Amino acid sequence: MSLPIRDELKNVSPYGAPQIDVPVKLNTNENPYSPPAALVEAIAKNVAAIAGGLNRYQDRDALHLRESLAGYVLRDTGVSVSREQIWAANGSNEIMLQILQAFGGPGRKALTFSPTYSMYGEYARDTNTEFVAVARREDFSLDAELIVSALSIHRPHVVFLASPNNPTGTAMSLDVLDSVLKAAQNTIIVVDEAYAEFRREGVDSAITRVAKYPNLVVTRTMSKAFALAGVRLGYLISSTEMVDAVQLVRLPYHLSSVTQVVANTALGFASELQKDLDQIRSSRDEFVVWAAQSGFETIQSDANFVLLGQFSDRHAAWQALVDRGVLVREVGPDHWLRITIGTASEMEILKKALLEVKGL
Repeated sequence: MSLPIRDELKNVSPYGAPQIDVPVKLNTNENPYSPPAALVEAIAKNVAAIAGGLNRYQDRDALHLRESLAGYVLRDTGVSVSREQIWAANGSNEIMLQILQAFGGPGRKALTFSPTYSMYGEYARDTNTEFVAVARREDFSLDAELIVSALSIHRPHVVFLASPNNPTGTAMSLDVLDSVLKAAQNTIIVVDEAYAEFRREGVDSAITRVAKYPNLVVTRTMSKAFALAGVRLGYLISSTEMVDAVQLVRLPYHLSSVTQVVANTALGFASELQKDLDQIRSSRDEFVVWAAQSGFETIQSDANFVLLGQFSDRHAAWQALVDRGVLVREVGPDHWLRITIGTASEMEILKKALLEVKGL
């Protein structure tokens, strides 16, 4: 029989990056460094301590975890927020879906600027929210004139602004954000900071604007900087009114007790994990210099990945790299490949392979 699936889901493939068994995997923006042994030991100990109570539901509101996240936000940004201004879920993906469940829907519109994270459109589709993507500038940047004009033309209910942006790695200045927030006081502005911890010195977080604008939502994840992609923990920082709103659409007991304990434990190791972030930033900046010297085009990145171009046949270049044991991501603008920053040895293998496929 033919299942009566929604029309907009017919002939659609699920989201996902290729999973190919090769020696060097640089396609999903993961942290290449495993959690330190001391953190692994602490996680095992703390999960074991709660295992006997898994027959009972966990803290529905994740209050202890949200308190710890507030402490981390203060250390990372210098901004003091309460746990009531933070909401946690299964990855920042679930956070953004909840935002559209609360503020999108039939007759409402979401806006973003492409190229950017492709899931924004899927969140809109899944919530029956109209979706509009406006092109960025040729250098993939965003400026106040472009955004404010799009706001005036399209009148969205929710706007997604990724900073640093995926797949370009570009960050949006807070001067631009200030102009947008002043022009969009009745619009929910979501700044997706999934890669914020990799930003270069002097690039401030949008969290510094949360106290002034109750319609601003900043989303973050522990998948990247905390090397916890397998845990799936994301969170938002916003006004207490925003947190109250997204709780209306949450699923019952959505965040498992194990997830809460693992994430809370990892937050206690933030300073130990910083050395890996320093290494990733250093490797990224070195790779950008190498790529330019080797005849490739690159963009200065504030993330843990670099957009590399230009290839006359991007897919052929991607396949040639796979044939050489290196998996990168074929995503974003034509003629460009997105490359996650790996370990020192992985980056050396990547460079050798790139020189061999340069002419494609």
